[in-house]
Amino acid sequence: MRQLAATLFLSLSVSLAAADLKVASLHPLLGDLARQVGGVRVEVIDLIPKNGDPHHFEPTPDHLKQAADATLYLASGMGLESYLDSLRGIIGAKAEIVEIGKDLPSIEGKCDHEGHDHGDHEHEIDPHWWHSIDLFRRATTITAASFSKADPAGAELYAKNAAAYRATLDELERWTRKEIARIPRDKRHLATAHAAFGYFCKDHGFEPIPVQGVNREQMPDPKKLAALIAELKEEQVGAIFPEKESNPKVLQALTKDTGIKLGEALIADGSTAESYEAMIRHNVSAIVAGLGK
Repeated sequence: MRQLAATLFLSLSVSLAAADLKVASLHPLLGDLARQVGGVRVEVIDLIPKNGDPHHFEPTPDHLKQAADATLYLASGMGLESYLDSLRGIIGAKAEIVEIGKDLPSIEGKCDHEGHDHGDHEHEIDPHWWHSIDLFRRATTITAASFSKADPAGAELYAKNAAAYRATLDELERWTRKEIARIPRDKRHLATAHAAFGYFCKDHGFEPIPVQGVNREQMPDPKKLAALIAELKEEQVGAIFPEKESNPKVLQALTKDTGIKLGEALIADGSTAESYEAMIRHNVSAIVAGLGK
């Protein structure tokens, strides 16, 4: 009986601990990160549904109802969520919005190499920082610090979990570099649907060639499309990669016009991935299969 009582008490303690911090995620990959760092102590509410587009998501009253009593809202930052000021006005002092990417080093969001001037758009910087494993590792530290500030009693757990997850990311980065080494340097041209892989390209020595702009809706006009086709042929690009949940028609037309093969669809914004690690492994494997020796 005493052993049963002790077990019930322990179960109740874990249950109570899980409710110590409620976090609402405004990006699918941040939900995964929050769970990795928070463990059993944190309840995570994913506000973007599966297959949702972070570029066009805006929280509705139903979303805010789901996030009721949340202490923190985790946002990607770097201008991705244009609604944050409005959200701050709604939630007031009830919760804090943490822009994870705010203090991370950014790169330009416009594609300014020949044939890829997409003109002005709402992003001055590229908001897709999560495609850099190094930046996601830094984001792990930022997340742990934010959780510890909101819930000091859990600081030791958050630090421990963050250290363990950074070790996982270290291993993921080693695997990634080993795999990408199979792609010759002169073949590292990454042609994708939209400009989502700039950070990946910067980390691994690729030239990004986005067919569309920084989001899925921007399309090249006929003149730019002709310039793009010429560049793809000149650079002898090995494959063009569509994206999951994105219309592949333009890319299919490009492969027909250029004779370049269509690679496996990449995951750009994380909404179709089971986890951050799963997204990276899928993308790297697809890119190596399309461009490797």
